[in-house]
Amino acid sequence: MGEERDGFRWRRKLTMNLKELAAELHLSQTTVSRALNGYPEVSEKTREIVLAAAQRFGYRPSPAARRLATGRAHALGVVFNAERNALMDPLFVEYLAGVAETSAKQGFDILISPSTPRDEIVTFGRLARDGTVDVVILTGPKVADERIALLSELKFPFVVHGRPPDPVGISFIDIDNFGAFQQATSFLIQLGHRRVMLINGEEHFTFAQDRSRGAAVAFAAAGLPSDMLDEHFMPMTAENAYRCARQALESDARPTAILCGSILVALGVLRAAAELGLEVPRDLSIVAHDDEMPAFPADQFHPQLTTTRSSIRAAGTRVAEMALARVAGQKPGAVAEVWPVQLIVRGSTAAAPEKG
Repeated sequence: MGEERDGFRWRRKLTMNLKELAAELHLSQTTVSRALNGYPEVSEKTREIVLAAAQRFGYRPSPAARRLATGRAHALGVVFNAERNALMDPLFVEYLAGVAETSAKQGFDILISPSTPRDEIVTFGRLARDGTVDVVILTGPKVADERIALLSELKFPFVVHGRPPDPVGISFIDIDNFGAFQQATSFLIQLGHRRVMLINGEEHFTFAQDRSRGAAVAFAAAGLPSDMLDEHFMPMTAENAYRCARQALESDARPTAILCGSILVALGVLRAAAELGLEVPRDLSIVAHDDEMPAFPADQFHPQLTTTRSSIRAAGTRVAEMALARVAGQKPGAVAEVWPVQLIVRGSTAAAPEKG
């Protein structure tokens, strides 16, 4: 009987409302509501007690009640390309995990909105106007980005993961794509490679342009003609990379080294090389950008991959922190971070073959 009573009490607590939570804590409903919603007049000690009890009893205020009490939705907005099924993309999922972990600690939800390239601008406009989110996290900034222009015009809070085409007055975080690919290309040139292939992201993204410039600057600094850098822009999937690498490696002037825009690209390149009987790194050196995805650890490949390394999950964590700061009133453009990228030399790179 006691167990049933305890079980009943537990079930009741899982559906506890504000009035019941306040009664349990012997506090007024107003105090509990203000503690849950971050009002400054509530002491930190009281806030900690209320938040701990809310978590213990499974209390979650309704979105409508929260909006009514605070004027906020307590949600971050993220848009993804439904045509590519981004929720099956390990890179996007790892990035989203960083965003979610940080937002959850602050009691914020994530509203993930599917869209298509054709409807993307409409989706961002809807998020900015309908009150379902407090801030938008924009990913993959483009060389000409209508999304940034729209959100700026609407004066709706947003932060950017990636370098905006014009970063003035915009809060963003990015990695040093230019420096990373300049360093990786210079490293290959120092190993004696002269025919280098770069499998890059799509040309309209700013990160792809930065990587392209980095590789080109390394060739120019070495006094090498630019046409020895064979560059290809494309969606960075293993299948796209396989087809591109296969064609290049079958040609008479095949590259002796390939720079890969991601680990997924490296998977495709390794498949093409294996099918053609080419040994890495004896016949072909490979450098890949590593976002530190647990599903594809660079040091578990055979051979272990030389990489430019930066954690996509850490980037998701940081961009969520920036988004929450914007909700709290931080001015746009207050944060502009470019993280250095480390070159990790492993077994997939070696001196260029004699005939190369």
